Amino acid sequence: IGTGNYNVVTSRFYTDVGLLTANENINRELMDFFNYLTGKSLKKDYQHLLIAPINMFQKFKDLIRREIDHVEQGRPSQIIAKFNNMEENDISLALYAASQSGTLIQLIVRGFCCIKPLDKRFSRNIHVQSTLGRFLEHSRIFYFRNGQQDPIEGDFFIGSADWMYRNLHARVEAVIPVYDRAAKEKLWDILQAYINDKKQ
Repeated sequence: IGTGNYNVVTSRFYTDVGLLTANENINRELMDFFNYLTGKSLKKDYQHLLIAPINMFQKFKDLIRREIDHVEQGRPSQIIAKFNNMEENDISLALYAASQSGTLIQLIVRGFCCIKPLDKRFSRNIHVQSTLGRFLEHSRIFYFRNGQQDPIEGDFFIGSADWMYRNLHARVEAVIPVYDRAAKEKLWDILQAYINDKKQ
């Protein structure tokens, strides 16, 4: 499972992440997903995969809402998302609500972003940055702290979708959870490298 286009040309200047997994739950649902693409499956009850336009939009909203619940209960609450573009209205409103609750939100957006960060009225806890460099920053990584004291125990996802209307509602996209501890540590290190990059 990868976050972008893998071929001999783009691999020379894209940065992406990918996962090879033997996890039976993920692989079983991937089989259902490919059957969905061919019209041989009408599965709608994915338990692990986030599939657009089936359940991805609602699942992301639920994950954001869960972070609000955690902060209200005094547990650690944090969202980090890295992707190309951001403009889905309902996701934006959900992030504003999470910010107002006290959830810390870091968005790493390569292209355009329709979130207004650091506004005292509604987005004081939202930080947005864009990372530009030699390579095209193309990976999509989504992190939700889920009340965990150890940040690595939070929930990590990778996939092909940005937080845009077309990705969540008008295309077929896939985002998967990452369960392996070593892979989660790697994703955390990647996210922290972006966040801590202060080069101007």
